[in-house]
Amino acid sequence: MAETVIEVRNLDLGYGDLPVMRNLNFSVRKGEVFVVMGTSGCGKSTLLKSLIGLKEPQRGDVLYCGKNFWLASETELEKIIRSFGVLYQGGALWSSLTLGENVALPLQLYSDLSEEQIKELVALKLSLVRLSGYADFYPGELSGGMRKRGGLARALALDPEIVFFDEPSSGLDPLSAKMLDDLILELRDILGVTVVVVTHELASIFAIGDNAILLDAESKTMIAQGPPKDLLASSRDGRVIKFLTRGVK
Repeated sequence: MAETVIEVRNLDLGYGDLPVMRNLNFSVRKGEVFVVMGTSGCGKSTLLKSLIGLKEPQRGDVLYCGKNFWLASETELEKIIRSFGVLYQGGALWSSLTLGENVALPLQLYSDLSEEQIKELVALKLSLVRLSGYADFYPGELSGGMRKRGGLARALALDPEIVFFDEPSSGLDPLSAKMLDDLILELRDILGVTVVVVTHELASIFAIGDNAILLDAESKTMIAQGPPKDLLASSRDGRVIKFLTRGVK
């Protein structure tokens, strides 16, 4: 069995007196595509923020390879953060920088590589996401799908062990969304990275998810855990079935 790279224990999330999620318990294994699913407003993005260090939980623990993220020393915290990359919604590229400059930025900030070495790595990362030849383009000159893949190239710049995706298919047409799903699986297989995807898109959930949790806005906790196709086939919880069969007549 693959090792556990992320473990979440008894996690409570909220804003002041407003609870968002309670008692979250799950683990993510090395090399799998783990999906955090649920309807809009259920707390998926808040959970992602807690996993990547943008929002401290009200209670509970997040562990990376056994190291407690929110209790780590500054040195340990920096090491953990360097081990993952994040693809934000829309790609979150700097509009004033070319695509190549966007991808180069993490390498310039966090490595001792020469400019020539960085240029070679940028070309490699762009080729991995099928954007060879676009290094000199500005984000405004690219399609939505290309900007997402450009953001992914930047997320991969420092060779992360874990890559987080925040609603990767949001705003994309079905063809571009499928291309991105295929690319996620391809990069997982080629690079051996662990993938955590926050999404409500059923096509992506069933296409790429090895394991998943379903967050429920009403009960403010997770109501299902397991491979999405297995949950659809075996769950007797009406809320789970309703979510996984949306749009199916």
